[in-house]
Amino acid sequence: MSSDTPILDDTAPLDLRLSDEELEATREHVVSFIRSVVDDAGAEGAVLGLSGGIDSTLTAYLAVEALGEEGLHGLVMPSSVNTEENMSDAERVAQMLEISYDVIEIQPIAEQFFAAFPEAAEDRMAAGNVYVRTRGVLGYFVANHKNRIVLGTGNRSEAMTGYFTKYGDQAVDCNPIGNLYKQQVRQLAAHVGVPEDLVTKTPSAEMWLEQTDEEEMGISYDALDAILALHVDGPLSTAATARHLDVTESQIARVEQLVAQSAHKRSMPPAPDALEL
Repeated sequence: MSSDTPILDDTAPLDLRLSDEELEATREHVVSFIRSVVDDAGAEGAVLGLSGGIDSTLTAYLAVEALGEEGLHGLVMPSSVNTEENMSDAERVAQMLEISYDVIEIQPIAEQFFAAFPEAAEDRMAAGNVYVRTRGVLGYFVANHKNRIVLGTGNRSEAMTGYFTKYGDQAVDCNPIGNLYKQQVRQLAAHVGVPEDLVTKTPSAEMWLEQTDEEEMGISYDALDAILALHVDGPLSTAATARHLDVTESQIARVEQLVAQSAHKRSMPPAPDALEL
């Protein structure tokens, strides 16, 4: 899904920010949702992977509001491609919220996969997905042991374009912020008191060194949000969207392609229709 040339710059003129009333209603809605999922599962709380990024940080803040400090357990799972800054931010979030957490080094685990099939170890995408899927396995390992659910951190922008690892960061029980565009994630995070340096931090999945989300996707989140909201989720035609955002129809087609090609990630694995026997 990477691209050498950005599809769009970050100037798409669409403001998706919520009003103060909408922000507070969203906050209450997500908090209630987390509490309901935990209660319905008969679980004792939740487990959350902490990356130091805005999505996991906002989810952590809302989960603590829903479950209390004792109801959330954090996992900080660094590999060799994670920056020290991000891992420090992940622990900082856990400490600010006063939740219990474990630091689990996943590089030794990933190395076992690389050794088992060496020819794939040099494939940057394949190796990066190993890190993400290892975190998913550990999340459920800890959650099963503690009788907890696993919280996801995916937002709508990533879900619609397939910017996640299948059976990795979406190996979760629910996505509390899954209906929010990235712009709205940042806004809600600021609303609930997340420190500004975390709100404005450059997003990175850290699947390899110096990776950033926007460079890999080939589009800024603000531009992506705008096309998704107006055209993919919204009512405007390709031509109307292009005029409103001052982008080309080929750029919109690229976003449509990302959405279409990742449809399998948003569905259960298919099976053939049942035969009438």
